[in-house]
Amino acid sequence: MNWMSRINRGQTNIDFLKWWKRGLAISVVLVIASIVSLTTRGLNLGIDFEGGVSWEVRAPGVSVEEARSELNSVGEGQAKIQIVGSDILRVQGPESTPEHTVEVRQTLADLAGTDVSEVSVSTVGASWGSDVTASAIRALIFFAIAILIYLSIRLEWRMAVAAVFAVVHDVLISVGVYSIFQFEVSPGTVIAFLTILGYSIYDTIVVDDKIKENEGLVGQSGRMTYGQMTSLSMNQVLLRSINTTVSSLLPVLSLLIVGAFIMGAVTLQEFAVALTVGMLAGAYSSVFVAAPVLVALKERESKYKAIRERLQSQGVDVTRSTERVDRMGAGSPVISATSMASSTASAADSAEKSAPAASPSVVIPPRPRKNQRKR
Repeated sequence: MNWMSRINRGQTNIDFLKWWKRGLAISVVLVIASIVSLTTRGLNLGIDFEGGVSWEVRAPGVSVEEARSELNSVGEGQAKIQIVGSDILRVQGPESTPEHTVEVRQTLADLAGTDVSEVSVSTVGASWGSDVTASAIRALIFFAIAILIYLSIRLEWRMAVAAVFAVVHDVLISVGVYSIFQFEVSPGTVIAFLTILGYSIYDTIVVDDKIKENEGLVGQSGRMTYGQMTSLSMNQVLLRSINTTVSSLLPVLSLLIVGAFIMGAVTLQEFAVALTVGMLAGAYSSVFVAAPVLVALKERESKYKAIRERLQSQGVDVTRSTERVDRMGAGSPVISATSMASSTASAADSAEKSAPAASPSVVIPPRPRKNQRKR
C-alpha cells in the first residue's frame, strides 16, 4: 500500500512524538526572530494607524526617484512614495496645513501632466489611527477569551489553553513576517489576522475532537501513553487536516495572484498576504504547537502519569510512537482503534469456533395436544 492510500485510510505511521521536538524548535526560532524584528524594526503602519495625508495620481512612466526629486521642492522629500499597480503614484506624509496639501497636490499634477482634480487626497487624523489600533488589540483579547470559554465548555480547559497558545504563536509569526519584510499594515491586514485566528482554531479543534474520542484507548488498554495516543489521533485525521489547509489556501492564492499581481489591486494583496502567512502558520501550529502543549499538560495528571511510569518500568520507549500491528506482528503494542476492534472480533470468533457443539442426544419432546370433546 503506497503512502497516499495510507493517508486516505488514516493508516499513516508518522512518529509525531519525534517531530514535535523539531517542530517546537523551529517555532521557537521563528517566534524569537519575530520578537527581535518587532522590537528593532517595528511595523510599517499604514496611514490609517499613524495618521497623515495621502495623495494619489495616475502617473505612467514616473519613477519613485523622479517623484522624490520633485517633492523635495515642497518639503516632502522624506515622504513615503510608492508605485501602486502599474502607474498609480502614491505619496504619504505627516499631517500638514491645508495650504501645504494644496501645494503638494499641484506639484504631483504637474509631474503627472494632468489636471489638479485628478489628484486624490485623503487625510487621516492621528486620533483615528490610535482608535483603530486600540480596537484591533481589544478584538484580539476578546477573541482569546472567547476561545478559552468555548473550548473549556466544549472540550476541556487544557485543550483551550493549548489552542490559545497556538493562536498567540500564529499571531506573533504573522506579525513578525510583516515586520521582517516591512509589509504595510492596514485595516484590511487586521481583518485578515482575525480571519487567521478563526481558521487556526478550527484546524486545532479538528485534531482535539479526535484526541478526545481516542482518550478511552489510554485508560482501557493501558498500552500507550497520552502522547502516543495523540500521535495516533493525528495520523488518523491527517488527511482531513491536509484537505482543510489546501482547500482554504487555493482561493487565497487565487486572490493573491489574480487580484494583486495581475489586476494590481494593492488592498487585495495586503489582505491575501496576511491570510496566506496566517493559514500556513495555523496549519503548522495545530500539529507542532497545540498538540505537544496539550500532551505536556495532560501527562501531568496522575492517571496518565501513572500509565507512562508503568510503561517505562516495562522497558517501553515512551518517547516514540508505537507501531501498528500490521507492521510489527503479534505481540506488539496496539495503537489503532480499528486494530483493537479487529483483535476483539477475532478473539470472539475463535472462542465461538472452539466452543463444544451442543449434544444431539438431548431431545425436547413435543408438547402434547389437548383432547377435544366431539360434539
